[in-house]
Amino acid sequence: MGNTPNIRFKGFTDDWEQPKLEDIAERVTRKNQDYVSELPLTISAQYGLIDQNEFFDKRVASKDVSGYYLIYNGEFAYNKSTSNDAPWGAIKRLDRYENGVLSTLYIVFKIKDEDVTSSDFIATYYDTSNWHKDIQAIAAEGARNHGLLNIAPTDFFKTELMLPQDIKEQQKIGDYFRSLDNLITLHQRKYYELKILKKYMIKNMFA
Repeated sequence: MGNTPNIRFKGFTDDWEQPKLEDIAERVTRKNQDYVSELPLTISAQYGLIDQNEFFDKRVASKDVSGYYLIYNGEFAYNKSTSNDAPWGAIKRLDRYENGVLSTLYIVFKIKDEDVTSSDFIATYYDTSNWHKDIQAIAAEGARNHGLLNIAPTDFFKTELMLPQDIKEQQKIGDYFRSLDNLITLHQRKYYELKILKKYMIKNMFA
């Protein structure tokens, strides 16, 4: 069945395809046994993969992180924990740090061939809710244990994605949303800087 989105970049007309995740990505199960990293990460639906200490204001990971998964920049992780922001968990790419460690409750994966599949496109795709329906279908009914979805990695990799056949269209979409994210980050920074400036000026101009 052919699929085309409502908005396209000029010059692209092919239907999008629906591969399984296992067709374009492979699971990563490397352990941190050589203590390559001691940076415990968590997934925030809002901030992506982030240092646990920064996010929780405390260390949640155990002191010995040798049994944790070692994840490198550019690889992805699926957090099966549910929240209001992420009713079916969250899938994020590691962008902030060179590497980090994750609990083995996470499913970690990397793209098989970046000449065929754009990492930026996949990162953007998992910011949508399009993948939720497949997760919903494989998550056993009533299997939410303390907000953790019961999803086997083999089932997870059989979920389908929708993506352009042409790598150039994938890249164009990925670049577009990455630029938008950068713009949002920049303006947030400006917003906070202006608030600090206002506070300073109010304090000193009326002193």
